[in-house]
Amino acid sequence: MQKNSASGLSLKGRVRALIHGVALGDAMGAPVEKLPVADIAARYGRVSSLDTQWHKMSLDDTARNGRVRGNGIVTDDTLMTLCLMDIYAEVGRHLDAWDMADGMVRQIAWIPRYVPELQREAMLIERLFYPEKWIFQRHQLTSCDPRQGGIGNMVNCGAAMYVAPIGVVNACDPKAAYDEAIAFASGHQESYGLEAAGVFAAAVAAAFVPVTTIDAVVETALALAKDGTRNAIADIAQSARQLKTQGADHSSVVAEFHRIIAPYSPMGDDVNHTPAKAGRLTAAYQPTRLGSIEELPLALGFCLVNDGDFRRSIEDGINSGRDTDSIGVMAGAILGAMHGEEVIGKADCQLLDAANRLDLIASADAFTETVKAILAADQAAADSRAVSRAALLN
Repeated sequence: MQKNSASGLSLKGRVRALIHGVALGDAMGAPVEKLPVADIAARYGRVSSLDTQWHKMSLDDTARNGRVRGNGIVTDDTLMTLCLMDIYAEVGRHLDAWDMADGMVRQIAWIPRYVPELQREAMLIERLFYPEKWIFQRHQLTSCDPRQGGIGNMVNCGAAMYVAPIGVVNACDPKAAYDEAIAFASGHQESYGLEAAGVFAAAVAAAFVPVTTIDAVVETALALAKDGTRNAIADIAQSARQLKTQGADHSSVVAEFHRIIAPYSPMGDDVNHTPAKAGRLTAAYQPTRLGSIEELPLALGFCLVNDGDFRRSIEDGINSGRDTDSIGVMAGAILGAMHGEEVIGKADCQLLDAANRLDLIASADAFTETVKAILAADQAAADSRAVSRAALLN
């Protein structure tokens, strides 16, 4: 098991590692996103570096939708995570769906930023996939009840992929993280897409508990998860522990994980949208209590198979194919929070900053100060409640 050390396990060190884990998993997974596991193996052998060429870079600009990836470039997963951190800095408190309608709409639609995939300053909404553009559509254009913003959206991992900061703001309190993520992300997602956001935030909060293990983090997630999300995580976790004991190789683990997740997430390797899919009847992306996104259960599974090893878990998730960047993001966030600053590679950190015109450490440190203020306010409120309740009982 990868052990924690005292160095880097301060709140600041853990937040730095979490943000690094998000960006690392995102940028390492982006070049192979949507490729099946067999195609990744055939083209790349094993992706283990940020210095990886995007599988579409040889195509023309139209075929690439005007985007570039590879060599450390992050996607919307990281950029929306940073947007959420900025919302917390603006309001200095816990969030709900009204902050999706206000703060997140402004972040994606009205505040220009450098978008690395576009290689220019732009509104982030230009880069977003349709389920994330839904935030603007529902809240600003239709002025919905903020708590109903997620209704009707394509059910996917879009809300879960960026809610790690909610776990930080509720560090060591997974139930509070779950509740806040559900309240906030209800403005974006519904059904098992919303449930995944709550459970991922809870897992991140659980990862901040001192001297914890990945097994304890997963058990905490299972205690809070509902319906298909819980069942998918439970099935993957059971398999992961058996496969670890057996010393199964990566290809065997991936094959078994994909077999297990199939009843919960029916897309399989058929994840690209094409003209041939127009009008096709499918159970994918529809609200159902029986379904689950595959990214979170798989990320937790790879973390378990590797006994919480930061780099190995991220790499195994990425090399499993399909939604590689989001699997990497989720594993990286949880294990970054758990292990702290010692997992940050200097060369990776420098490349991520240079490729994306970011300063991830500075962003993490600023967010840490915001988190400290919110946690201090929480403690003061808890102390006040304790005094009032004690008076009631006397």
